[in-house]
Amino acid sequence: MTTPTHAQSTAEVYLQTWNARGADRARLLADHWTADAVYVDPLGAATGHDGLADLIGGVQQQFPDFVFQPVGEVDAHHRQMRFQWGLGPAGAPPLIVGFDVIVLADDGRIADVRGFLDQVPS
Repeated sequence: MTTPTHAQSTAEVYLQTWNARGADRARLLADHWTADAVYVDPLGAATGHDGLADLIGGVQQQFPDFVFQPVGEVDAHHRQMRFQWGLGPAGAPPLIVGFDVIVLADDGRIADVRGFLDQVPS
């Protein structure tokens, strides 16, 4: 069962992973994601720590000065959670907004993520 506190901290770690680089990102993936974690959104898909690291690195290359930040509250039940995030320049309103659904493994680590894009600049 996912508590509100655990859901909030998982969302924070999730966004930290998307903002981290190099060894910090590898550590976050190893500590908070299952080895066979799956990520799928309209623009890409990845499996496992190496695949996730490559996908995240590609997003960071595409948007080098942008950061992921939470938008709104985390909603959770059982081992599932959903929340909205924003991507944009630090300290500015996000230019891209998405919505992710995370399923946690029995040990509380991130096992599966389904991402949706709500706002994308034309």
